[in-house]
Amino acid sequence: MESPAWRGPNKNYLAYVRAVSPQTKHFHNCLRAFIVGGLICCVGQFLRIEFAALFGLAGEELAGAVSMALIFLGCLLTGLGVYDRIGKAAGAGSIVPITGFANSVASPALEFKAEGLITGLAAKMFVVAGPIIVYGVLSGAAVGLIYFFLGL
Repeated sequence: MESPAWRGPNKNYLAYVRAVSPQTKHFHNCLRAFIVGGLICCVGQFLRIEFAALFGLAGEELAGAVSMALIFLGCLLTGLGVYDRIGKAAGAGSIVPITGFANSVASPALEFKAEGLITGLAAKMFVVAGPIIVYGVLSGAAVGLIYFFLGL
């Protein structure tokens, strides 16, 4: 027997919501995300080629230098307000690469800088990125322990 308090969703309301809600353009959004994410990756590849040719970097040094350059560019574009416009146009295409992570750290820092250096900028900097960092460290430690005990 069904409870009188819950009779299921109101079908008239759901029909109204469908009628007034704008239709999403899934293919268009995916295409924009793919293009912008791909362009960010192309910038990373360009930096990789240039750093290898100009500075003679290879291996982990090259990967670290490219990562630092992309993080710097992401923070710089966030500070100038450009990355937010890229994010509006690209959606998930701007979030996935390493520049999106830099944006998730720099945005709260800029937003809360008026509250002070310690209580605003430093305390709020990792509001968005903190859980990601914790998850990454814990999952990395778990995988490392698994490899250690399996002898790999």
